[in-house]
Amino acid sequence: MAREPLDAGRLFAPADRSLAVMLQAQALKFGARRLVQSGERSWSFAEAVDLAARSAGRFAAAGIERGDRVALMCENRPEFIEIFLGTAWLGASLVPINTASRGLQLRHILDNSGARLMVIEAALLGALEHVGLDTLKVETIWVIDRPGAGAPTIARLLPALGEPVAPAATQPSETLAILYTSGTTGPSKGVCCPHAQFFWWGVNTAHLLGVREDDVLCTPLPLFHTNALNTLFQALITGATAIFESRFSASSFFSTLAARRASVTYLLGAMVPILLSRPPAAEESAHGVRIALAPGVPGHFHAEFTKRTGIALLDGYGSTETNFVICTPIGAARPGTMGRIFEGFAARVVDAEDNEVPDGTPGELMLRAEAPFAFATGYFAQPEKTVEAWRNLWFHTGDRVVREPDGYFKFVDRLKDAIRRRGENISSFEVEQVLLSHPEIATAAAYPVRSELAEDEVMAAVVRQPGSTLDEVAIIRFCETRMPYFAVPRFLEFVETLPATENGKIQKYKLRERGITDRTWDREAAGVTVRRR
Repeated sequence: MAREPLDAGRLFAPADRSLAVMLQAQALKFGARRLVQSGERSWSFAEAVDLAARSAGRFAAAGIERGDRVALMCENRPEFIEIFLGTAWLGASLVPINTASRGLQLRHILDNSGARLMVIEAALLGALEHVGLDTLKVETIWVIDRPGAGAPTIARLLPALGEPVAPAATQPSETLAILYTSGTTGPSKGVCCPHAQFFWWGVNTAHLLGVREDDVLCTPLPLFHTNALNTLFQALITGATAIFESRFSASSFFSTLAARRASVTYLLGAMVPILLSRPPAAEESAHGVRIALAPGVPGHFHAEFTKRTGIALLDGYGSTETNFVICTPIGAARPGTMGRIFEGFAARVVDAEDNEVPDGTPGELMLRAEAPFAFATGYFAQPEKTVEAWRNLWFHTGDRVVREPDGYFKFVDRLKDAIRRRGENISSFEVEQVLLSHPEIATAAAYPVRSELAEDEVMAAVVRQPGSTLDEVAIIRFCETRMPYFAVPRFLEFVETLPATENGKIQKYKLRERGITDRTWDREAAGVTVRRR
């Protein structure tokens, strides 16, 4: 029998890689040691078991059963931990929703997941404005904090924790969470992430970061994404502590690390240049953090950031559908590259027909895992999309990369029509659907342009209906209640026609190549801000 990557069997046998089993085992091992903290509330390993059992009891009393889906829309707060552990204990699947989701995107997630119950914090109830709840399967809405006037009729205050129930006999292959990642040429897809996948996220990431029992892992990243959920599993597997801050704040980032006595932290691409754009200050090095997981940070920022802060940056590659698959420990890291393929995974760089291309030649990255259920099992209720992504039994990432002769991989760009801004994947399709729902817009195309922060900004070319006097500000105001705030276009340009093929397909590559012109309107330059609702 082949040896498992990192000898993971010494941690948990393959049959024991479900969250409830791991939680109980680690509670016996670490007991009163703090496992997780959100805000100022924390739970030890032992207390987390009781929390999971009582949270599951609350769901069971409401008729939620193993295999059901529970939608959750809230910021990083204690209730997120409660709901996540409770659904896992019960054998249900959590559907964490980006708190910026609105309109068509939010409706699609609720409709596609078939969630019977939704948990949402009161401050976010306005997000349901354009969803059409009466035509969805959602039967009940539990509101964190008291719902105010205008709340949906099916909304009620989040019940108290229930009587503890026994854990379901959940298999590691069963779906722990359905994470909706942006569609590229269509609606968002729900990635079915099994318990074992999160086990491997925790094992691999903790190994590469060098996480120890006495570490404090502090992340400002949102729990509705893989990265922060992964942090919880790093702590669970190693005996460390995971602390979840409410959000990223450049002004208080380093002082928060010091106050939390953190030793490991987590950043995304644009966060590092944002932090470096601030004047140097003593607090940048007045902390105990030795390393940060920082995927997507341009290579030329690494040395300056480490020199100023003392924090080493670990780059790498992973996606919601896969795992932490490409990375090299800090000692062998090469800024500007993602690293080498990690133990337990295989990678190929291929052309459009899945034929492997020579080293140094750009192609699509394809990935496979050796361990069972180390990757997602597919897209929820979208079998055709699952087959397309996993064709030829390899996961097709949609990313163009170059493999160098020594095995290092370098990211080039996205093959598909997606936009990545502030760590969020934005579906151009969903942006366009909102624009096209405006009665004065005849057609529109959304596409990425590069920003000063080495990431994408959203630009849209818009063709108005004949006789329309629609202006840019009116479009922004229309968009801000119907899509996530981060997806609202920064750049707009009114055009007479869009470039198209003979059969009418819009040629977006021409728009991307043209980019910003002297006719382009810049929302930030115009001082127009997006109101978050």
